[in-house]
Amino acid sequence: MEKYFEIFYNSYAGYFYYLRSEIYSFHWENYFYGLLVISLVVWGLELLFPWRKNQKVFRKDFWLDLFYLFFNFFLLNLIVLIALSNTAEALFIDLLANFGITLERIRIFDLSDFPWWVSLILFFLVTDFVQWATHMGLHRIPFLWNFHKIHHSVKEMGFAAHFRYHWMEPVVYKSVLYIPLALIGGFDIEAVALVHFFNITIGHLNHANIGWDYGPLKYLLNNPKMHIWHHSKEIPNSYGVNFGISLSLWDYLFKTSYIPYSGRDIELGFTGEEEIPKDFIHQELYPLQKKKQGDLNAN
Repeated sequence: MEKYFEIFYNSYAGYFYYLRSEIYSFHWENYFYGLLVISLVVWGLELLFPWRKNQKVFRKDFWLDLFYLFFNFFLLNLIVLIALSNTAEALFIDLLANFGITLERIRIFDLSDFPWWVSLILFFLVTDFVQWATHMGLHRIPFLWNFHKIHHSVKEMGFAAHFRYHWMEPVVYKSVLYIPLALIGGFDIEAVALVHFFNITIGHLNHANIGWDYGPLKYLLNNPKMHIWHHSKEIPNSYGVNFGISLSLWDYLFKTSYIPYSGRDIELGFTGEEEIPKDFIHQELYPLQKKKQGDLNAN
């Protein structure tokens, strides 16, 4: 047990010093300035090419979502995610060791055996598919939907709405993603950084006030005109549509795509959204409160 406490403590200290060093250093893998640059560029595109022209520059809940962006990208890692991830990894490895199993024995393949560009594509495809499936689970499993409601409480879309989500969501995503990544292995930090920044860019654009669909690439890449329907209050089923993270490909392959017409002016949200608190603290506490049975149905 002492071993896991030590991992937990070292994760806190390590991430704190890492974050501090990122702020005072400049390199292409710098997450701090990478997020800042991407956010400013996409916000600039919103101002230059607004899809909903009557939407204010500082839209509804702009400052709330900006705080979510800062909290979920930086503080959440410091508070829990890095420590939890490192501890869970050690527990998983020790659990396998109790049965005489090592990660190397159960790996399907190693990305380092492939050319760099092939390993990059494979890493991206695996992570995006797992996250697409996890995202669908957030909608279809009542317990998880209760947390995901926070993200769907957005009433006006803008780039920072990308990061309005409850802290439990990345815990779920990272937990589900860990096993397939452990089974393939061999990915390097450059691939992780490239995929990470690409996903942030696509996610920001998907939530931005921009009416783009990327032409023929819309069947491959998730886009603002597709993702707006994921946030629509009116949907053709009980659990949702358009679950893609960076790729729209999975939605077209598995028949979960839905774009009936231009969604520029559709109402966003979900049935029962009036129960969602308006401030950060109470939104974080909301899913942890006891709910009536009728509130657990996902829309």
